[in-house]
Amino acid sequence: MLGCWGACVSLALLALASGVHAIGQATCVSFSPSSASFPIVSDGVAVPILLSEDDWGGVQRAAYDFAMDIHNVTGVMPSLFNVSIPATSANLSLAGTQAIIVGTLGQSSLIDEVVNRTNLDVSSVEGHWEAFMTQEVANPLPGITSAYVMIGADKRGTIYAMYDHSEQIGVSPWYWWADVPTKTHSEVHVDSAGCAHGSPTVQYRGIFLNDEQPALQNWAMARFTNGTGAALTGSPFNHFFYTKLFELLLRLKANYLWPAMWSSAFGVDDLLNQPLANWYGIVMGTSHEEPMMRSIPVEWTLFGIGPWDYSTNAQNIYNFWVVGAERAKPYENVFTVGMRGDGDEPLAGGQDIDLLEEIISDQRQILSNTYPGVNVTTIPQMWCLYKEVLGYYEDGMTVPDDIALMWTDDNYGNIERLPTVSERNRTGGAGVYYHYDYVGDPMDYKWIVSSQLAKTYEQMSLATARNATRIWIVNVGDLKPYEMETEFFITYGWDTSLWDMNNLGSFVELWAQREFALSSEDAATVAGVIANVTRFNSNRKPEMLNGTTYSLWNYREAENKLAMWQATNVSATRIRDSLSGDMLSAYFELVYHPVQASYTLASMWIAAGMNNLRASQAFLSANKYAAVVEELFQQDWELEVEYDTQLEGKWTHMMSQTHVMYAYWQQPQANTKPYISWYQAQKQALAGAMRVAPEGTQAAWPGDNQYQCAQGYSCPNPSLSIDPYLPAGNRYFDLGVGGPVSFNFTATSNVSWLTLSPTEGYISPDAPEQRVFATVDWSQLSSTEAALITFEAYPQGQSAMSLTATLTANYTEVPSDFTGFVEGDGGVSIEAAHAARNTTVEGIMWTELPGYGRTLSGVTPWPRGGDELNFTVGTGPSIEYDFFTFNTYNDTGSIIVTTYVSPSLNSLGPDRPLALGVQVDTDEPQVSYFVPNATPGSLPAQWDGMDGWAANNINSFSMNFTTEPGAHTLTLWMIEPTVVVQKIVIDTGGVQPSYLGPPESIRV
Repeated sequence: MLGCWGACVSLALLALASGVHAIGQATCVSFSPSSASFPIVSDGVAVPILLSEDDWGGVQRAAYDFAMDIHNVTGVMPSLFNVSIPATSANLSLAGTQAIIVGTLGQSSLIDEVVNRTNLDVSSVEGHWEAFMTQEVANPLPGITSAYVMIGADKRGTIYAMYDHSEQIGVSPWYWWADVPTKTHSEVHVDSAGCAHGSPTVQYRGIFLNDEQPALQNWAMARFTNGTGAALTGSPFNHFFYTKLFELLLRLKANYLWPAMWSSAFGVDDLLNQPLANWYGIVMGTSHEEPMMRSIPVEWTLFGIGPWDYSTNAQNIYNFWVVGAERAKPYENVFTVGMRGDGDEPLAGGQDIDLLEEIISDQRQILSNTYPGVNVTTIPQMWCLYKEVLGYYEDGMTVPDDIALMWTDDNYGNIERLPTVSERNRTGGAGVYYHYDYVGDPMDYKWIVSSQLAKTYEQMSLATARNATRIWIVNVGDLKPYEMETEFFITYGWDTSLWDMNNLGSFVELWAQREFALSSEDAATVAGVIANVTRFNSNRKPEMLNGTTYSLWNYREAENKLAMWQATNVSATRIRDSLSGDMLSAYFELVYHPVQASYTLASMWIAAGMNNLRASQAFLSANKYAAVVEELFQQDWELEVEYDTQLEGKWTHMMSQTHVMYAYWQQPQANTKPYISWYQAQKQALAGAMRVAPEGTQAAWPGDNQYQCAQGYSCPNPSLSIDPYLPAGNRYFDLGVGGPVSFNFTATSNVSWLTLSPTEGYISPDAPEQRVFATVDWSQLSSTEAALITFEAYPQGQSAMSLTATLTANYTEVPSDFTGFVEGDGGVSIEAAHAARNTTVEGIMWTELPGYGRTLSGVTPWPRGGDELNFTVGTGPSIEYDFFTFNTYNDTGSIIVTTYVSPSLNSLGPDRPLALGVQVDTDEPQVSYFVPNATPGSLPAQWDGMDGWAANNINSFSMNFTTEPGAHTLTLWMIEPTVVVQKIVIDTGGVQPSYLGPPESIRV
């Protein structure tokens, strides 16, 4: 059994307490009174909310939201009062004897007076970044007998306290952005002891709006302008847009934003953008290519003089940056330092460490000049080690210790590098730039959700373990439809201690309960639906699909994928049909549309593949698949229209991203239908009316076919084999018409141990295919035998046809005392979680990551972090698998072991390449360093391309081992700490090409 390590938080903490709609936080709200509760709304009366006018403007604004949230939940509107200090009975006369008192410690004179009057212990928040506390306090002010006091350590701490309670009472953070209905209650009470939260794990937690054309930008143009964007840029991202976003971020407990950058400039598009961000409480930054709070390339195109090349145009660029610093001076920011080329490119002139060090030095001089009297080391700064910039660092470039190093993933969710032990004591700390959306090689992905929560958790938990917790930011593209994934990223950064690999499913269940008021059973169904959608779409990004991604003839891979999509769709539809009308829009946006759109696209591509396969096999059913492709292509458009027209067009354009028929990495200018072939339906195939396509081959009979044999003509009739440990349990033959002539058929065998189903049927142009299964009764066999299967066809008005196929039943049997996986179909396939034994060394053991990866889960050494233990092969934690073989690879006396690992990268640096030891029985373990070092700032060649690690979302390596048939043990040895193994395939001569690898073998 695999181990559970880390902070395995009690699910009771995360569960909905008394129906409270909160995720991952201690709850203190209830909807009925108790002896230890304080009434927010009771008997139709709401207690007033008291603030002081000297508190932050963002707190005042959020207090209005809080009051409106209470009103929307209960129908009762609390009064809001600014209280003068010192507070007296006279100026509190309208408040009543009970009140909610909200404010920021050290900023709100009202809160300071309450603390002084009551000697309230505020040590849990005082001096702590973004912490808050709440509790009932007796006699806090003259005439107030009791109050529920909500105290923030700083501006955002106070804001988070209010929004935390709003979520608990029934207001989703996504009430506007995903149209989630507010849950109503006539009574709202809070525990007298209140709720509290200390400083978050990650100091700056935010999102990056990116690649915003065509969806987000066109939507914002329709929603927030009169059809005309900003005067200088044409951008629609004005303060009406951004204030909606600021509120969402704060409700999610985020605090940091990289604004939209293509054809937009945050500080230019609307002069209210920057001051309102600060007023709301959002810390602004800019992306990895936009230094000193200025938009690149937009602002440089508008205002720059000369080339964007510091080696030749330093003074003009310096002056340009001065404007950015001075413009941002009044506000809270994290300054991006360094420099990249114009338009998200490397610097002109190649790598020049001396020049970039000079650039950063000049930027810090600008900051010193802009903030006179302020120590520049206290001004938040960040250097993002993105793409080629990482190469500067690896080649020895140094930056001041107080600048946060922002490590990045490979744009596909695999973090390239994280702090080593020696790098973790920097005063500026470290962070991570992560992607849910990307434009670039090997291909864009920005249409629909395709990132697994389990993968996000696995990578960001690694960032936590390695102290990369100063800044986390995730590229969310258009934001929709990545709502839940975005919330998880922020929620995990808010408090990483609450979540581990074993309770990620509960996050989705709690989210589903909060958004749709579902029962725990239905919430679990939604969690399963979302897990499937994200797994299937991360297997291969939807933009990368084609007609043969999943094998059409080996392992029933494509049809099994369709069956899983179909089951997911049925589950999603059942939940939709159970919802009240007010829930339907939110459910459509958050769950149902991603299922429908992804299922439609996957089905269309598989149908296109089948169309081309059947056309090559001279099956008239090619036309049926062609018609399906056309129908699904139209359905893809109709789903986009349905999204556009929800809620009277609220989200028009939001799903307008093209996603079909990419020709290269960049998005196509329009969706175009996959290539299909039409069969001349009036003309019969040369070989006659009946077509037969056996399982496991592209070939068809009768008549010549290039796939029948190497010669391509005069090939023998088909032959198949089957054995007792075949996971599917049977073989099949697809029969079809080869033209306009219908026929009756019979299927017979010459042995009693073989059952065919059906044994007869009628195939016509209206029903052009029939599958016949062949199943062996192994109890009748004691050795390998062969059967002849004869298909007889009786075409209308034509002579009878006959085709005979051979099916060999490879009789095999394992000893009765063996336990483990058994060879079937020429190989053994094992999901990595299904180990026989597992060892612990120095507190580390192989641990399952449930729901992770392409097929089931992954296993990885856990815990990781700390001093980053690694081992020589054979000395570290091991995990073992028992298997039994009947053959060796092509009778060579050896087997080929292929290990499927996640496309993780060498995040401990180039001197710590990832490695894994593999051993069969007592043979010497073999070691694979499966991620070769690359030029600093680049990725290995194997990462790229349509068959690379990123595209396939897997890395695999193969090893040969000398063995004889029989029982064996395969052992995986930990060497480096962050290897994630998903699957092991042992080839004894029969493993066939497929995308996901053979299905798991039978275990006895």
